[in-house]
Amino acid sequence: MSYPEQVYWGEGGEVSADFRPANTPPNVGEAGKDAIHYLATTTTTRGEFGLYRVEMRAKAGGPKTHFHKTISESFYILEGTVRLFNGDKWIDAQKGDFLHVPQGGLHAFRNDSDAPAEMLLLFTPGAPREEYFEKVSQLADATDEERARFFDKHDSYFVE
Repeated sequence: MSYPEQVYWGEGGEVSADFRPANTPPNVGEAGKDAIHYLATTTTTRGEFGLYRVEMRAKAGGPKTHFHKTISESFYILEGTVRLFNGDKWIDAQKGDFLHVPQGGLHAFRNDSDAPAEMLLLFTPGAPREEYFEKVSQLADATDEERARFFDKHDSYFVE
């Protein structure tokens, strides 16, 4: 195994870091409830990955079992208990627990507990997940065809 292809061709480095203070308001939702913080989008990482901090209120639920064809998804629990489905069984994941799901891997997550929970979501390679996060809650009145087009566009294939 070797390092990836060279991307930067300069000689002296550059000022290009992107700092996001902890008190930055969420990009979607409301802090302390259900919220998503865009820590590193596919745009800022030049397509290498997307990293998001997800806050879930108590009993928030979560998406049903699904898989992705083009991206992997990883979960790192920061606080609380998040139920993670690894394709075989549900796991009550807690602070410090990690789950990696490669492309095609069945998975789901939810907060069924009486307390809030928080986790990091990592998608590799980077994909424009921001539109998914911003618009998925608007599907309640969508037709089956509109819903299918939306999920197909965002590489999300639900099996239940």
